[in-house]
Amino acid sequence: MEVAILTKEGKDTGRKAILNDEVFGIEANEHAIYLDVKQYLANQRQGTHKSKERSEVSGSTRKLHKQKGGGGSRIGDINSPVLVGGGRVFGPRPRDYRFKLNRKLKALARRSALSVKAAAGQIIVVENFTFDTHKTKEFIKFAKDIKIEGKKVLLVLSGAEKNVTLSVRNVPNAKIANASDLCTYVIMNNNAIVVNEASVEILNKL
Repeated sequence: MEVAILTKEGKDTGRKAILNDEVFGIEANEHAIYLDVKQYLANQRQGTHKSKERSEVSGSTRKLHKQKGGGGSRIGDINSPVLVGGGRVFGPRPRDYRFKLNRKLKALARRSALSVKAAAGQIIVVENFTFDTHKTKEFIKFAKDIKIEGKKVLLVLSGAEKNVTLSVRNVPNAKIANASDLCTYVIMNNNAIVVNEASVEILNKL
């Protein structure tokens, strides 16, 4: 697959970037994408939720009335779950939501995600660039020039670019990722993926 390489001003350089069909042109495995995204989101959960059960509620353990003969239901102490202020039955307990996926499955999910984006024409290749200053307006101008303003944007770079990073960090709908650290969730969660020319070679080997 060939994609035109643009300048940071949005003009065609006349050159083409070759995207590896084994990474950007496979038949997407939707279930692999689902599992990888599910794992990513599960790993973000703290799992610190907790509610007090009957034995943990502060209250008297005296039996409120005798078991039989009162004409009402049986009841124990004031900590009973059927009473207001009592413990909770089967409430949430702290737990770890993380789970394991095989390395090959995660690689398949990442390639599937890139193939989905490539098929939708959402991958833009820009020649290696940097900004003169670290100001948000630099990125806003860049986004306008390559016609991605208003979209959720992922900038994929091959290495550290200080001015680019500082210019993007205050833009709520834009993120930066290193080409070697891409994950399925980040790919799928953006609708414009801007790749600098040096990153193409790295992505072709994923």
